[in-house]
Amino acid sequence: MVVHEERVLMQAVAKGDEAAVQALFERFGALVFRHAYQALGTRAEAEDLVQDVFVQVWRTADRFDPTKAKLVTWVMLITRRSVIDRLRRRAVRPKAVHLEEDASVSAPEPERPIGGEVHEGALRRRLDELPALQRDVIERIYLQGFTLREVSQQMNVPLGTVKSALSRGLARVRSRLGTNEQAG
Repeated sequence: MVVHEERVLMQAVAKGDEAAVQALFERFGALVFRHAYQALGTRAEAEDLVQDVFVQVWRTADRFDPTKAKLVTWVMLITRRSVIDRLRRRAVRPKAVHLEEDASVSAPEPERPIGGEVHEGALRRRLDELPALQRDVIERIYLQGFTLREVSQQMNVPLGTVKSALSRGLARVRSRLGTNEQAG
């Protein structure tokens, strides 16, 4: 029954039905935002990415096939690709420097995270505490935007090893951030 409902919803989205688009956004908007915010680090970039993702979902709605993937999987695949594209563009685009800025003025404080999210400095410290393989895998996947398979090829290690390192590393970071951030 779910397959039929997802197909009907996406057919309505493909036809430009505003109620269907709204239903789709209500169903997945918060999930897409959370993923984008975790990966990009600022509310503005995350909101911008959410808009881009839903425009792309709307434009490609006719390609959705519920026999190949669940709707949530399809939406999150589009989200992940969009995040990776943004991170790669950010990596190659030099930061703008204003000539009027005084070099002796310190950089502004990074944007404060919302809710229970973690400050970037705390996250960086926890990543530095990880074993080299786990740290390298997490950085390549989340900060540089590579896929699991690409990381496996780059590091010349089996895909299963990359997956395990990612899983163990993320679990370690989460547990350390949870205990240390509450104490601090």
